[in-house]
Amino acid sequence: MASNINRTLEYSNPMNISHNLSTDEKISSPLQNFGKAKKQINNIFVDLLCYVAEASERIKDVNDKCPDVINTNELKSIIDYEFKVKGISEVLTRDHMKVAFFGRTSNGKSTVVNAMLGDKVLPSGIGHTTNCFLQVEGSQNGDAYLVIEGSNERQNVESVSHLAHALNHEKQLNEKELVHVYWPKDRCVLLRDDVVLVDSPGVDVTPHLDDWIDNHCIDADVFVLVANAESTLMVTEKNFFHKVSSKLSKPNIFILNNRWDASANESEFLDPVRKQHTERATDFLVKELKVCTAEEASTRIFFISAKEVLQARVQERKGLASNSGALAEGFSIRYMEFEEFERRFEECISKSAIKTKFLNHSQEGKHLIKDMLKIMDIIYNRSQEQKNLKLNEIEKCQEKLNYTEQSLISITKEMKTKIHQMVNDVEKKVSKALSLEIRRLSVLVNEFSFPFHSDPLVLNAYKKELHSYVESGLGSNLRARLSTALALNIDESQKEMIEKMSALLPEEKRNIRLRNPQREPFEVFYRLNCDNLCRDFHEHLEFKFSWGLSKLFGRVRSFSTSWSYYYSRTIMSSQFNNQSNVSINTFNRLHGVTMERNLSVISRILLTSLGTPGAMGLFIFAGFMIKTVGWRLMVVNGATYGCLYLYERMSWTTKAKEREFKRQYVRHATSKLRMIVELTSTNCSYQVQQKLSTFLAQLCELVDMSATDLIDEMKSLDGKLRILSKLTEVSKMLRNKGAVLKADLKQFEDTFLSK
Repeated sequence: MASNINRTLEYSNPMNISHNLSTDEKISSPLQNFGKAKKQINNIFVDLLCYVAEASERIKDVNDKCPDVINTNELKSIIDYEFKVKGISEVLTRDHMKVAFFGRTSNGKSTVVNAMLGDKVLPSGIGHTTNCFLQVEGSQNGDAYLVIEGSNERQNVESVSHLAHALNHEKQLNEKELVHVYWPKDRCVLLRDDVVLVDSPGVDVTPHLDDWIDNHCIDADVFVLVANAESTLMVTEKNFFHKVSSKLSKPNIFILNNRWDASANESEFLDPVRKQHTERATDFLVKELKVCTAEEASTRIFFISAKEVLQARVQERKGLASNSGALAEGFSIRYMEFEEFERRFEECISKSAIKTKFLNHSQEGKHLIKDMLKIMDIIYNRSQEQKNLKLNEIEKCQEKLNYTEQSLISITKEMKTKIHQMVNDVEKKVSKALSLEIRRLSVLVNEFSFPFHSDPLVLNAYKKELHSYVESGLGSNLRARLSTALALNIDESQKEMIEKMSALLPEEKRNIRLRNPQREPFEVFYRLNCDNLCRDFHEHLEFKFSWGLSKLFGRVRSFSTSWSYYYSRTIMSSQFNNQSNVSINTFNRLHGVTMERNLSVISRILLTSLGTPGAMGLFIFAGFMIKTVGWRLMVVNGATYGCLYLYERMSWTTKAKEREFKRQYVRHATSKLRMIVELTSTNCSYQVQQKLSTFLAQLCELVDMSATDLIDEMKSLDGKLRILSKLTEVSKMLRNKGAVLKADLKQFEDTFLSK
């Protein structure tokens, strides 16, 4: 220390040199390292906050769309990192270098602070004893004001004397409270470089030292013990720093022996007293507190006169000579030692503050980035795996979809062919069965039992019931013949369809969808509609003697026609076999002529006899017959003929009428039903075709639904694939950004924390 001072004294005007070069010195001041470090680490954490916020936003967005890629812990960690980095960033913006001044009452702590500030900021001197903590820091807007902790009210800076004066009877603050004194930065280089100076009450005014340390000193970078050079270190001072040392790991402590100007009056004791103070202070730092080595302790102990330095700097501000503030001989040496203290203090607080304020944050940032990179690597690898899985699933779905579509076309074509064959078979069977039932129609009609009467009203009701009975009976008989076989064939066809179609459905949906695909018992409806079909039926129930002349004539004519046709056919065919130029039409005309000739005689007789008025024709005919065959034979024949007539007339009862009605109805219904055999068989085959086609369509719809499910699944997989691709890009991008931030922190540590 003495050598440094001696070298300084070699200058002719050390004070002027110091202040003339103050600007250049401050430009290269160690305090600026803190500002540079603070700016750089703030920028890094701003980028880190943006990085984590972006990662949180992007990962949450991807997780909402694809929640099975990122687990809950990873997402929670990223969100927690965002809040953590935000908290660190807020702390970094408020970080500053903090120096706390302690000592016994009236040792000159406030004067030392004012000397370092170069102005009378804090109340000092006789009668000005600080009763609370005063924290001096630079104001952002260049104004001078103070704010009491816990309040936002700005007060005039002159009121600090009133608030912090221990001897004031109207004392408003106690020793635990803190007053923030804001001083313009342009009036003090220390404040401009983010240095905060904390003045404290005397350590001998209260026993609550632990509260002081916890409330105001725990974040201090440098502690300055202001001792009285006219005495020695007191127990109260030592006790305070023992407590500080127990709470902080090797705190940076400077010991200022203030009021050293008093030694000028006793020059013969100057060196012994200085040596004694130095030895005791060194033992206190090295042996008792163990915060530094003996060599380091020599740079932490100074002998100053704060009052002289304050007065000198105030005079300099006024443009006067700084030595005008000297209180005793040796001012220059004491002034230069104060400046040496400031230089050492600046180096110490800069290094200490950078380490204490930024080292932990830098380490936390590195660990955080390391964890983020690890998470990004995991997410990147997982998303790549998921992408490959999704691509394989999409490929399988596409193959399955192609197979389903091709198989559906093939099976549908095969089933349609079988349905067509079955429809033709049904048409033939129904046609055959209906023809057989038409032949047995008389049996069915004879079994009909409903009250019969020839009265028109009763007869109409009888017809309606008969129509319904015939239609129902034919339908029942057809069902008995065909239904069992048809139902069996249809059921087998449906089972075959299910078996073939089920192979095209997914296993998990096969049982659910094909458990009951509307397989209801099939029954053919035979729509004969006899009521409309036989609507034109008109019965003839008048009595007609079977051996009457008209009947006989009809029978004779029918027989004669048949016989004549056969005879003429035989004769004429033999004659015309040799005449190839005679046509079939000529043969037919000759045949008609022959028939007319054979019937001409009988026809004329009968028609003539029947055409006479009354019974006259009958008598003429009878006379003709008597003359021909004899009257006895005629009588016998007449009696027989009369008996037959009487018997038939007596037998023409309601029952006979019913039989005649049924016979006529059977003949009419048979002719009508034969007309609709083809229509009915076609209708039945259409019903079968409709049933099987509908069932096939239902199965095809199920397969189409399965194919649609595959398409939807492919779309979903494609959407997830796009999300996974985006997640892969995002995780890769975030991983690269994290690597850049990691390099920035490494560079910061190499620049400011490596030594």
